[in-house]
Amino acid sequence: MMNAIDRLIDKIKETNNPTVMGLDPRYEILPKCIADKYSKNLEGMSKAIIEYNKKLIDATYDIIPAIKPQIAFYEMFGIHGIEAFYKTCKYAKEKGMIVIADIKRGDIGSTAQGYSNAYLGKTKIGDIEDSVFDVDFITVNPYMGTDCIKPFIEDCKKYDKGIFILVKTSNPSSGELQDVKLQDGKEVYKKVAELVEEWGKDLTGKYNYSSVSAVVGATYPKQLQELRNLAPHTYFLIPGYGAQGGKAEDIALGFDNNKLGRDSKCI
Repeated sequence: MMNAIDRLIDKIKETNNPTVMGLDPRYEILPKCIADKYSKNLEGMSKAIIEYNKKLIDATYDIIPAIKPQIAFYEMFGIHGIEAFYKTCKYAKEKGMIVIADIKRGDIGSTAQGYSNAYLGKTKIGDIEDSVFDVDFITVNPYMGTDCIKPFIEDCKKYDKGIFILVKTSNPSSGELQDVKLQDGKEVYKKVAELVEEWGKDLTGKYNYSSVSAVVGATYPKQLQELRNLAPHTYFLIPGYGAQGGKAEDIALGFDNNKLGRDSKCI
């Protein structure tokens, strides 16, 4: 199989589009013509979400390389919402899109392995192994250190999958922790970026980027530019465009000289 980041970049080049479609469904944003077809309960709204997401995918699969469903907007509808998440991911993959599951998991030992089994690897039951969500990438929270990242990296190697690690997030209060300076004068987010480069060194593909990649917010263009130089083999997923205040010229700072190096969430 092809390296995960190579698959993503190939799809970006094929569509000539580096944006990712965020699928964060809420009742209030569903078109009335869809929402009114279903019961106003958890199961009905989950069915409406599936229809809504499929229509969006049908309209964009040939012009947008990837989707990024945020798991919280599905978990809030319980087991029916999880079914909607599963069916959304499966349908997008059938249409040839890359799926980045925004799950922000981060834990140690067997717990991290369990998360990785669910989304990247396989779940073993006796002599049988089976895939669950089987997405291409997930987002990961690294703030418990290497222990919480290692199981995901191992499954990236084994199953040709990828991860986007939170480095400098787009939210207003991210600096409370991520901008704190360490004893050597280096900010925490820069230390994490260096670790991402180290963690991903064995997963570099044909474009010289690693499948162990980073989340860097468009709302912090100065830091984005710093990180592009600090982490030359790290691909960037850049949230924060539009509603959060990130501009096109800010996102452009994440590009390398070949106009690669990042994806941004478009809606």
